Amino acid sequence: MIEKNLASIEQARKQLNALVKKYNNDFQHPVVIKQSMLLDELINQYSRTGKQKEKPIV
Repeated sequence: MIEKNLASIEQARKQLNALVKKYNNDFQHPVVIKQSMLLDELINQYSRTGKQKEKPIV
């Protein structure tokens, strides 16, 4: 599961880089922003998954 999440994050990161190049480093382009938001969500999901597996400190 973790490896799949990391692969999805890496794929989304590469896609974001490609879009930034395609739109001449325009980080405000709607397509770039949408991909950035997707990457953020994947990272957040990965982070939440890791935190769920941690044992609470008593």
